[in-house]
Amino acid sequence: MTAHTGPSGRPDAAGQPDAAGRPDAAERPLPAGVAVPAPAPGANRRAFLTYLVAAPTLALVTRAGADALAPQAARAVVPTLPAPADLIDLGDLFILAGSPTAALLALTVEADGGIRFRLPREEVGQGLTTAVAMLVAEELDAPLGDVRVELDDARPELLFNQLTGSSNSIRSLYGPVRQTAATARARLVAAAARRWNVSAASLTTAAGAVRAPDGRTAGYGSLAAAAADPGLTVLGATPKPAARHTLVGKPTGRIDARAMVTGAQRYTLDLDVPGAKPCVLRRPPTLGGSVRSVANLAAVRAMPGVLDVVTVPTGVAVVAETFGQALDAKAALQVSWGPGPADRLSDAQIRATLRAATPPLLVPPLLTPYVDAEFDFAFVSHAPMETNSAVADVRDDRAEIWSGLKSPIVARETIAAELGLPLDRVTVHVVQAGGSFGRRLFFDAALEAARVSRACRRPVKLMWTRVDDTRHGRMRPATHHRIRATHLLGEVLSFEHRVAAAETDFRHGLGEIVTATAASLPPGIGNATLAQTLFLTTVKSPYHFGLTTQALTEVPTGIPTASWRSVYSANTRGAEEIVVDELAARTGRDPYRFRRTFLKTAAQRAVLDKAAAEGDWGRAMPAGCAQGIAFHEEYKSRTACLVEIDTRDPEHVRVTKAVIAVDVGLPVNPRGLEAQMIGGLTDAISTTLRAGLHLEAGLPLEGSYSQFHWARQRDTPRDVRVFVLPATAAEPGGAGELGVPAAVGAIANAYARATGTKPRSFPLDFDVDFTPYPR
Repeated sequence: MTAHTGPSGRPDAAGQPDAAGRPDAAERPLPAGVAVPAPAPGANRRAFLTYLVAAPTLALVTRAGADALAPQAARAVVPTLPAPADLIDLGDLFILAGSPTAALLALTVEADGGIRFRLPREEVGQGLTTAVAMLVAEELDAPLGDVRVELDDARPELLFNQLTGSSNSIRSLYGPVRQTAATARARLVAAAARRWNVSAASLTTAAGAVRAPDGRTAGYGSLAAAAADPGLTVLGATPKPAARHTLVGKPTGRIDARAMVTGAQRYTLDLDVPGAKPCVLRRPPTLGGSVRSVANLAAVRAMPGVLDVVTVPTGVAVVAETFGQALDAKAALQVSWGPGPADRLSDAQIRATLRAATPPLLVPPLLTPYVDAEFDFAFVSHAPMETNSAVADVRDDRAEIWSGLKSPIVARETIAAELGLPLDRVTVHVVQAGGSFGRRLFFDAALEAARVSRACRRPVKLMWTRVDDTRHGRMRPATHHRIRATHLLGEVLSFEHRVAAAETDFRHGLGEIVTATAASLPPGIGNATLAQTLFLTTVKSPYHFGLTTQALTEVPTGIPTASWRSVYSANTRGAEEIVVDELAARTGRDPYRFRRTFLKTAAQRAVLDKAAAEGDWGRAMPAGCAQGIAFHEEYKSRTACLVEIDTRDPEHVRVTKAVIAVDVGLPVNPRGLEAQMIGGLTDAISTTLRAGLHLEAGLPLEGSYSQFHWARQRDTPRDVRVFVLPATAAEPGGAGELGVPAAVGAIANAYARATGTKPRSFPLDFDVDFTPYPR
């Protein structure tokens, strides 16, 4: 599974498919070396202001201004007007909201030559710390091994600039991080120039040192104190142009890879916080249920190793000397439970409610041919490898929390309010986490641990069991989709999509970001509800399909939900890509050629062409096997996915091959992008084929990986190739959310072609083939 590159370190040019349903001479991809035109002057520009921080060695902070926006024009026979997400997407809102506090990015060059960068984002396995370290090392001309990226504690002064989500971290940090490092480099050069009494312009930097023309060198560590002198005269600092990059854009292994595979990486439950004792909770038999009474409290407290048993709003907590003792005591509890808000809900009621809430379509089919389709997507667990966990030490006058958190500022504010403590008496440490996919935007474990620690008056190390995490963790909302596309004489005249979804909970800081930047929203959505705004700034159609509309209706259910990777796009765009295939069939067109005809831009077609060429689109396959292809664009990036599927064994349908082409504007770490796209493919295989949650009487039946059927090694393709296209923009787009929607569409389309069916309900194989755990 490797990203293929040519001699220049860039992806190979797309091959030219033959005439069997592949590009002809008039539709061939651009030759190697021909770049997509760069944005017009003035687009995507940032203004920077960098400050020197008082410190014994060099320490800097940098401020970045907001991006300008430049929509990309395109032509088609029946054009579609730009969608709101074409004008300003959710990532743009993040950048605008965070720009006033981007001044608080901090980098320190220490006396030993080490470079320390405090990252106000969360690393959850997406490779962010590696990409940021690459940016710092690039601008400082320092070895990557000299850069240490540390996760910042919750810092309320950062306001909206410490939330990790919406594929935004590299987009928002790319300019400020480079500027900070470039300024540090300029100060180190100035310090060496003053020491040697030479012109700073005559000096160069390499390998963590400043070099003079006469051969003298000075390591950064030896210059750090002098570079921190406020009286130092410094020439202007400008980040390197991309043409001079020697590290950025080069496939690079993760800086934390060795620690992860050897077990040295420290996650929340690995922390050695003095006095913190293991803790687990007995949770209610339905979502959101409450504790009425505990019949055998004294007996459980007398069990071996048990230190305390306390009741909190989410259940009954047991604190013990070991996790084994805590689990035994939890199982022995005899609890009477109160009802929860979703006790009567099961799958059938949810689906019926969503169908009834789906708004009607506006365009009647009248005299034109049309395609109508309705889709259902089940609830889905985030299912990260690391379950919810937190360490809390709450005292009468202060509190200290450790957890994997993507919205630590809101977590700190909420915990302080819950404990009745001043904000400055609560410290929240952000710990690297083992997966998230949106789950760690919420801080349920951190809040729960704080409550338990206060109640039992001792530090606790709280662990959610796998069953807790699957059944009581937040989940991707179930959705229902209604789509109608009208067409005539080979042209698509209209494309309508109505989505009804179980309400997504956004009470983790994202709502405040949208509110703060509402004035920057395009006309028509500035007064929309929060969910509508998020939907409209993330979901868009990449095709010229005439009159195109997409709308969302959310339904309160009482079920705990959270953003799941790709948020609305995974289901919405996945369903649309299925309809695109059905439109192609209705008009007698090849699915690849059909997409190519209606895509809006050359950059989109280049990605589609690459996937089709490298995947050998249209090749003959055995009965029961087929190819599928789909496209997605979001957060200034675009991707196409081609898969091959084998349905000959109905009990084990497998994706056997996948070819993915991706254009993220400017790729920082192609190897990290490859991993992101493979991760998105795995998510799509899982949720399209087998993984979902059955809701029955207010609780999911699934309780572990053996029941929540996530793709295992045997379910993943043996042949996966990811092609990262050469830079097409001056700055990077988003990648974390990008890979799921196109893969969902490609897998469903391959399944439809292999079986001759029209898939409408996902996951496709959704039987209860297990005995549920007791409630």
